[in-house]
Amino acid sequence: MNVQSNLEEYLMLRNNKLKISSKEINKGDIFLALEGKNFHGNKFINSSLKKGAKFCLTDNINYKKNKKIIFVKDLFEYLTKLAIKKRNLYKGKVVGITGSAGKTTLKETLAYFLKKIQLISYSKKSYNNKLGVLISLLNLNLKSSYAIFEIGTNNYGEIRNLTKIVRPEQIFITNIQSTHLENFKTQSNIAREKSDIFKYAYNNKRKKLYVNIKTKPEEIILKKGKIENNLKIIRINEISKKYYLKKIIPYKNYYQVIFSINNRDILLNTKYIIEFRLINILYCYAFFNENFLDFSAITKYYKYLKPVTGRGLSHNISINNKKIKIIDESYNANPDTMIQSIDYFKNINTNYNKKILILGNMNELGCNTFKIHLDLLKHIDKFSFKLIILCGEFFERSIKKIKNPNNEFIYFHNKNKIMSFLSKKIHNNDIILVKCSNSTEVNKLASKLLEKVI
Repeated sequence: MNVQSNLEEYLMLRNNKLKISSKEINKGDIFLALEGKNFHGNKFINSSLKKGAKFCLTDNINYKKNKKIIFVKDLFEYLTKLAIKKRNLYKGKVVGITGSAGKTTLKETLAYFLKKIQLISYSKKSYNNKLGVLISLLNLNLKSSYAIFEIGTNNYGEIRNLTKIVRPEQIFITNIQSTHLENFKTQSNIAREKSDIFKYAYNNKRKKLYVNIKTKPEEIILKKGKIENNLKIIRINEISKKYYLKKIIPYKNYYQVIFSINNRDILLNTKYIIEFRLINILYCYAFFNENFLDFSAITKYYKYLKPVTGRGLSHNISINNKKIKIIDESYNANPDTMIQSIDYFKNINTNYNKKILILGNMNELGCNTFKIHLDLLKHIDKFSFKLIILCGEFFERSIKKIKNPNNEFIYFHNKNKIMSFLSKKIHNNDIILVKCSNSTEVNKLASKLLEKVI
């Protein structure tokens, strides 16, 4: 058996061995050397081998010869072939999660509860593009009972291509929102693209579709689902009469949430009402019930569930010896999630000194980008915040159109200017919400603020 055959057998039998970052390499791992923004991963082959990498895969012939290094001309084609092979070997239940927003949060929430009672595999981080899906499949534990994958898209045809590889049996479509409008133009087009995940032509394994239909574009998904043969559609709202949020009862220091699960009332207590998190819990109850799992695990462990990094996780930080709280929503943003986060923030009933909003650009919104940012500022100005700090060229243009605002809008060009301003203006017991798209100045500011966690 040659070295390449050894690697392939190793990948089939082992789990969580394939890594794209040399920093994460442990003994027995496989380093995938890829073309990066600044240089090729070949630069890190030697350091990976020194850390104990069993094999290194590369598509760049320029490397120092070593029997552990395997050259493949087309890495994506090679990895796809291996991923399909491993998927065919897997006997557990495969779950696919797509949608405009909330894929990672739902995946992490479902995985959190499932792994309390089952051996599971699930994609790490936000691995939902082609490379991420291939890595997740090749890191799959064949002994696990459930495998959960995110499937994303930012252009036409990507869902069907990834679906052909993953072939999920149970599917969640979280929502349809205004994301990647540069390519899709409308939410209706996004809904059509997402619907490919349950079409028999691309996925002959699909059996169940979990949806929460609230908008006209989401109704497109429901309509397309209904014409598919042998596809069970599981709705989580009052229309279904099986899985829905029945009632929220406010008490002095908490809320009691009552879910109706198959005609049985389930009670949970929560400090804050955050709609999408409650919907995720409802999705989990529905999934457990549909798979004949004991959903008391959800009720038991819910109070220990924490938000995902960059998606609402709170931190206590210190700036110039001033202790403040930051809510980190810096991973990504679209108009819908911006409004959700801002509305949640304004409704926080606390004894905090003052509320400060720090907002960065929303990217990939197409020709209506400027109008969308302006509409958001108009929405914000209906409420009262102590400070609203903006950064990014879209907000820079929009802020000039706000006449006689009720709030104090302050614009800065970069994270260093914002940091300097905060250092002078922040007080003990302030609370900050940071919300933006990835790879923006505010996203970088959030990373800088998190260095000050106490």
